Amino acid sequence: MPFSALGLSPALLAALRERAYTSPTPIQAAAIPAVLQGRDVLGSAQTGSGKTLAFALPLLQQLAQAPAATPRRARALVLVPTRELAAQVGEEFRHLAQQLGAPLRVTVAFGGVSINPQLMGLRGGTDIVVATPGRLLDLIDHNGLTLAGVQVLVLDEADRLLDLGFAEELARIRALLPARRQNLFFSATFPPAVQALAQTLLQDPLRIDVLPAAQDQPDIVQRVITVDAGRRTQLLRQLIAQHGWRRVLVFVATKHAAEIVADKLRKAGLQAEPFHGELSQGKRTQVLADFKAERLSVVVATDVAARGLDIAELPVVVNYDLPRSPSDYTHRIGRTGRAGASGLAVSLVSAGTEAHFRLIEKRQGLQLPREQVPGFEPVDSAPAAAPGTGGVKGKRPSKKDKLRAAAARQP
Repeated sequence: MPFSALGLSPALLAALRERAYTSPTPIQAAAIPAVLQGRDVLGSAQTGSGKTLAFALPLLQQLAQAPAATPRRARALVLVPTRELAAQVGEEFRHLAQQLGAPLRVTVAFGGVSINPQLMGLRGGTDIVVATPGRLLDLIDHNGLTLAGVQVLVLDEADRLLDLGFAEELARIRALLPARRQNLFFSATFPPAVQALAQTLLQDPLRIDVLPAAQDQPDIVQRVITVDAGRRTQLLRQLIAQHGWRRVLVFVATKHAAEIVADKLRKAGLQAEPFHGELSQGKRTQVLADFKAERLSVVVATDVAARGLDIAELPVVVNYDLPRSPSDYTHRIGRTGRAGASGLAVSLVSAGTEAHFRLIEKRQGLQLPREQVPGFEPVDSAPAAAPGTGGVKGKRPSKKDKLRAAAARQP
């Protein structure tokens, strides 16, 4: 099916031809006509499947066909969970908008940088706002923006935006939006609790679940190497040297771990940098630019890098620390094997994290063999888990369990 069969305008079709996009991906083919019809959409598809174009193309067409109000007010709001994803999605909108006859204005707003240039940029009004929730609320509090004219709300990486970390901010934003609007929610994963919440926010939504055919599955080899927790950095260094990995994205659990592991790798002679939410935006931008240009060989990152980052031909992702949830595992390894390229995802599993990785395998429908690297055979045993728990997320003892255990220890 060509893009021309989806009802897109000649200007947008020309923009797609310019970028050598000849046919839509399954999520684009299913979502674009529905969005053009004004339907609410809950769309789920694998990472790297073209979800941004699935909502950007029809949204731009809708706005281009309707004249902007005077004074110009935001008519579309795209919320994303990270600064990097905001910049990436905003650039996509700006490029496509340039091909349209209508002079649509796109504003990108995120924290970590001064708010003043963003406020100045809004003085002439805007049509489309791509923003992280916190900075959007800052702009509103500074009277730089109103949401009263928003006709379309898009949540990109909706599962992360709907989790507890953004719940309060999202509730404030929803209270400022018109009740009558179109809602478009897109992500690679929708856990059951998030699906239930999304259903309360959407009006008669079209649910689109694109399950990749076998030939469309990302070409990602997944390996699991068992190693004692204290020897992971040494093993990582050996794997990089042994296999000649020229670029590696290493995921850790905390910003402190990102700094420590990156420092140890630098001391070992590797070009490595940390990447986490408390770095300045300038530093984060520079690290990504250096990594993409292969001036860095290793980036040690928290899960702030697990969503939306598109690094062309990234060969290897390493789970130094395991992700907290199975859905985060999907997003992490989805940074490799993109756009038809092959990739490798390596998870370092210790005795203490084996139970958690078994849960990830169960939820992902995986059963991966455990490997050992000569010289790094594990010797540690698993710590004793609290009674009735598996030592994994969702299985921690409750307050009542802790009180009972404390009472039992009393003489």
